[in-house]
Amino acid sequence: MSNKRPRSGSSIDKAVVDVWQRELGQLSSRSFAHRLGGSEDLVLRLDLHRKLEKHKGCVNTVSFNADGDILVSGSDDRRVILWDWETGRIKLSFHSGHDNNVFQAKIMPCTDDRTIVTCAADGQVILAQILERGEVAVTTLGKHQGRAHKLAIEPGSPHIFYTCGEDGLVQHFDLRTRTATELFTCQPVDDRRRFTSVIPLNAITIDPRNPNLFAVAGLAFSEQSELLVSYNDEDIYLFTRDMGLGPNPLPASPVSMGSDASEIGGDHQLAASPSAMDTDEKVIPQVYKGHRNCETVKGVNFFGPKCEYVVSGSDCGRIFIWKKRGGELIRVMEADNTIVNCIECHPHTMVLASSGIDHDIKIWTPKALDRAVLPTNIEQVLKPDRIHCFAFDDYYDDDDDDDDDCLFNDDYFSYDDDDDDDDDDDDDDDDDNDDGDDDNDVDDDNDDFGFDDDDDHNDDAGNCIDDVDDNIANDGNFFGGPNEC
Repeated sequence: MSNKRPRSGSSIDKAVVDVWQRELGQLSSRSFAHRLGGSEDLVLRLDLHRKLEKHKGCVNTVSFNADGDILVSGSDDRRVILWDWETGRIKLSFHSGHDNNVFQAKIMPCTDDRTIVTCAADGQVILAQILERGEVAVTTLGKHQGRAHKLAIEPGSPHIFYTCGEDGLVQHFDLRTRTATELFTCQPVDDRRRFTSVIPLNAITIDPRNPNLFAVAGLAFSEQSELLVSYNDEDIYLFTRDMGLGPNPLPASPVSMGSDASEIGGDHQLAASPSAMDTDEKVIPQVYKGHRNCETVKGVNFFGPKCEYVVSGSDCGRIFIWKKRGGELIRVMEADNTIVNCIECHPHTMVLASSGIDHDIKIWTPKALDRAVLPTNIEQVLKPDRIHCFAFDDYYDDDDDDDDDCLFNDDYFSYDDDDDDDDDDDDDDDDDNDDGDDDNDVDDDNDDFGFDDDDDHNDDAGNCIDDVDDNIANDGNFFGGPNEC
C-alpha cells in the first residue's frame, strides 16, 4: 500500500484524509471523533428526531445530565420531567414545589442523577432529591426578591451552584450545608441610572476552565473561556478574555421610552450595546446576526466538540446556527410555532434539544439524507420586525407588578388549567388532581428510580411540602433543612 498522503481540498477530501489517517493509525479515535463531530456536514443534516410531549405549559428549560442519556425539563405547569430522550419515554415526572413557572432545572453532576436544583418565577431556589423508592423530597434552599431566571452549576461539583434574579442578587449555594450566601447585588455605576437601585439579572454562567470565574451578563462559556453574550433587541457577541475592558469601559445606557437598542425589554434584559462602546483600543468582538431577540430571554450556546458553532433560538420560531469563526450563518431551522427560547447541546454528540412557547421539546439529530441549504426567503427571515417587538413588549407589563406580567392573551402564551379566565395562581390549583394521569406515564417499567409494581405511588412532591415559605427566613437568604414528608 502506498503511503503517499492524499491531497486535501474540499470538506469531502478532508474527510477522506481523516479516514485514511485513522486506518493507518496516524489519527487517534478520539481525534477522529472530534473532527467528525465538528463536521459542517453533520450540522447541515440536523433534522427533527422526535418531540417530547407531556408538559401543559411553555417549556422554559431543558438540560442534559453529565452522561447525556437523560434530559430534564421544567415548565409553566410547575412540573419537572426526566426524559429518556432517545426513546421519548418519561422516566420520572414530579411537581417542582414552586408556586409559579419553573425557569430552570438542572441535574447536579456525580449524584447518580438523583439531585435536581430549580429556580422559578416565584423567586425560590429548590432542591429536589429522588429517594430510593422513587419518591421526591423537595427543600427550599433560598429565595430572590422577584423572579429567579437562571442558575449555574460549578463544573464537576455535586455541591456548588449559583443563582441570579431580577433583584440583581447573585447567591452561592452549597448543598453540604444547604445554605445560601449572598455574593453581591448588581447595581448601576452610572449616575444616569440612579433612578433604579439594582440591575435585574437574567443570565449566569461559569467558566469551565476556571470555576472561580463567572459572568452574570453572558449566556455561555466555551471550553476556551470565550463568552457569548446576547443583547436584548440586538445581536450576539463573542468576547475573549484577552480583549480586556478597554481604557474607559462604558456602563449600560439609561432606559428611556424613546430609546432604541438601549431599551430594557419585557424580561428586563440588560441592553447595553457593545456597538456603542469605545473600541478604539480593543479588539472588536465577533458578531452573529440574523435572529430576533426582543420578546423573551433567548438561550445561546456553543455547539460541536470544540465549540465550532454558535446556536440560538429566535422570536420567529426558528433555530439559527453560525460558524463561530467568521460568524457565517449556515443553518436556519423551522422549530416552533412561535418563540424558541431554549437551546441545549448534548455534552458528547451532535444533538440539540430546543423548547419555547410551544408545550413540547424537540430533539434534533444529524439524520437527514440531504444537506440543508438556507431558505430561499432568507432576506425576509433576517429582516427585523421592530414594530412587532415593541408592540409585544406591552404584554409583559400591566403596571401592577404582579405575576401575570408573564402571561399572555394568546393561547400559545398562556397556561390556564382550569379555564376560569382569570389567569391567577389558582389556575394551577388542580395540578395535584392531574398527578394520576402523570403517574400512568412515568417510569413504565417501574425500575428506573426504584418503584415497586405494587406501590401506589403519588409523584406529586407538593404533598411533602409543609408550607415551603416556613423555611424561608425574613431576609430570604438563610434557609433551614429539608421538609418532613
